[in-house]
Amino acid sequence: MHPMTPRLRAVLTTILLALPFAACAAGPHQVRRSVDDWDHNLYVNSPWFDAALWVVPVIPVATVGAFVIDFFVTDAWAFWFGDAWDGAGTGYQHLFVEPTDGRVGSLMMDRSGWTKVEK
Repeated sequence: MHPMTPRLRAVLTTILLALPFAACAAGPHQVRRSVDDWDHNLYVNSPWFDAALWVVPVIPVATVGAFVIDFFVTDAWAFWFGDAWDGAGTGYQHLFVEPTDGRVGSLMMDRSGWTKVEK
């Protein structure tokens, strides 16, 4: 048998270490959706302030940070310590925000329309 080369050993180690995180792209995305709820609440109550936080870029940075936290912690935890074994995914309940000037529906909902505003 040939001894394992350092490069092959590094590749195999990387694969084995990454394997537990393979399912972490799926999950309830609690932190990311919380940032989205924060953004939604800000926009409904103050569109100009919300726009400023997108330009500065506070919300994009928070979204990327939330993605990293979800990927390595919350989604991995939800998947490996619950959802993978019972076959049922963990849901996320969005923050209810009272519309101040109409609302648009999710494109995943029946009878929703692209930019269809309900007043």
